[in-house]
Amino acid sequence: MTQAQERIPAPAAPAAPAGPPDPAALATLRGRYRAGQLAAEYGSVRALLSRMPRSDLPAAGQLLARLDPAEVRRHVPDLPVVRVAVTGESTVAPVVGPLTAELARHGLWLEAKVAPYGSYLHDLMRPDDTGGQQNGGHPDDTAGRRNDSSPDHTAGHQDHGRPDLMLCVLDAHTVLGDLTVPWRAEDVEGAARTKLALIRAAVRAHQRAGRGLLVLNTVPLHRHLTHQLIDLRCRARLGAVWREFNSGLLSLAAEHAGVVVVDLDPLIGEGVPAAEPRAAQYARARLSEALLAAYAREAAHIVRARLGRTRKVLALDLDGTLWGGVLGEDGPGGIELGEGLRGEAFLAFQRVVRQLGSQGVLLAVSSKNDAETVSRTLREHPAMLLREDHFVQVSANWKPKHDNLRDIAERLGLGLDSFVFADDSPFECGLVGEQLPEVAVIRVDDDPALHPSALLADGWFDLFDLTEADLERADRYRTEARRQEFREDVDSYQAYLDGLGLEVTLRPPAGPELARVAQLTLRTNQFHLATERLDVPEVTDRMARPGHHVLAVHARDRFGDQGLVGALFLRRDGEVLCIDNFALSCRVFSRGIESACVAAVLRFARHTTARAVTGRYLPSPRNAAFAAFYGDQGFTPVGTDPDEPGAVLFRHDLRDLAPAPAHLRLDAAFGPDDGDRT
Repeated sequence: MTQAQERIPAPAAPAAPAGPPDPAALATLRGRYRAGQLAAEYGSVRALLSRMPRSDLPAAGQLLARLDPAEVRRHVPDLPVVRVAVTGESTVAPVVGPLTAELARHGLWLEAKVAPYGSYLHDLMRPDDTGGQQNGGHPDDTAGRRNDSSPDHTAGHQDHGRPDLMLCVLDAHTVLGDLTVPWRAEDVEGAARTKLALIRAAVRAHQRAGRGLLVLNTVPLHRHLTHQLIDLRCRARLGAVWREFNSGLLSLAAEHAGVVVVDLDPLIGEGVPAAEPRAAQYARARLSEALLAAYAREAAHIVRARLGRTRKVLALDLDGTLWGGVLGEDGPGGIELGEGLRGEAFLAFQRVVRQLGSQGVLLAVSSKNDAETVSRTLREHPAMLLREDHFVQVSANWKPKHDNLRDIAERLGLGLDSFVFADDSPFECGLVGEQLPEVAVIRVDDDPALHPSALLADGWFDLFDLTEADLERADRYRTEARRQEFREDVDSYQAYLDGLGLEVTLRPPAGPELARVAQLTLRTNQFHLATERLDVPEVTDRMARPGHHVLAVHARDRFGDQGLVGALFLRRDGEVLCIDNFALSCRVFSRGIESACVAAVLRFARHTTARAVTGRYLPSPRNAAFAAFYGDQGFTPVGTDPDEPGAVLFRHDLRDLAPAPAHLRLDAAFGPDDGDRT
């Protein structure tokens, strides 16, 4: 999403109901709508939606979509807006209601633009305009900025009506529209290849035009099509042809960094009907409302990930969540795990949790239990799949669980909005949701066989690219614990810094590192001075522009390599070098790395005959602690950025350059053509 990026969200309502779904929630919403009070009470909508049965969300979304956006914004002025263009082969308007509700569940307002029936190829291939999205390569270097803090809350400082993303909804008619009777599997194969080639060309045109994120989907194969073939071998061939077509669609996500493909097969596999014959025939709505609702949920997860709201930590209860029974009463030998039907179900849930942990999700425990008994059980229980070393922290005590979560967040140096908490207790879930509204709360069912679906339902940990940094995250946080122990053993913070043996390297990112640079802009909220979200194509585009520099910040110390921990985005504007954005991982705050990076930029600017360096600070609720950062580095505030309402500009005249902190070694190379090693 280029122009419309979210603002950093206000504290969230509980992500899941503490108890069972409330069928009366929709009636409450309707009552407020009929009374003309829904816009004025929009602040309570998120909590209502969190209690609503999933089947009621589309109807709720239809009500919300009828509200006057200006009236809603009058009462909730900081409500982030997401602009979505919807196009497709058939009637696609029914997706707007469920998508409105799904985005509202995550604190986002949908502004949808629905294209005419059957216009998707034209919509994908047209040149960029106000219906498209500028994503880079624009001669105006400010055109591609996306941030979280602009006053209009559409995430970009310019309002061209461009969408954040395009949903291109495909269905069986995409392939079959030109098929004539009689037909065989070979005819479908030819039609599928022709249409796939057209779609590939259209996607290439869309991406080359820099129009941002595109979401496609695989196409269901309906029984009423397969069973028109009475030759069973020919019918099997049709299935193979169809899967080859869908495989081609899925491959587009690997070919284009700005493309995501939602696979509808897993949704249909859960029992969602693919189509309703009468709606398909009479309304040209060739995907069922239930399937569109499930698709809308997946699309909302994509939006949330694109806005940097991916969660990093899964904190788990133990009794009734990771195993059955009560450890303090039943003892390690009496808990349900590994044996019996329920024991096998708890073990299956542990497999899911461990799978998430293997991909960089940080696992933690918050449990009311005796610490030594928990530790012994995790170490020694023969069926335990999750051992102590799979968790970055195990907090087993008798403190309130929300206090434990605060302690874990402080120890990890992460915000509570990075956390997901799973527990089987309605009381504990309700209390955590009340005390820590930023935390996504998942109440797992009493039946452990349903734990995995509850945990995975909202895609809290979804991200666009899994990087090496993700895979190494848990080990790095464990290493961080050793740094904390070292810190506690020395007399002063300066002695701690002196003893770290810190080495910092600045250099342009290599190809495999672009995903990590983009991820830092998408997921970093605290030390993110302009809160500008960029995906891989946009980072690549910035690097290719004349006068631009993208720098990756690497750090290592006596305890190990911390990897790529930051990114700087520089732009030469005449005699001025502009720091457009600076993002740094929360893992390495307050070690002088940020000051060393700025010192290197200032020396580079003087070396390349710049007269000054400017820095942009765009305030957001999460980066407020660093409002004075540029001032602390010798910059002077000079007013606001005319291209970015709300952004403060700072200027350094390069007369007095402070050295990099003495406790670290700095190696900076800004590019192969600059002769600019510092």
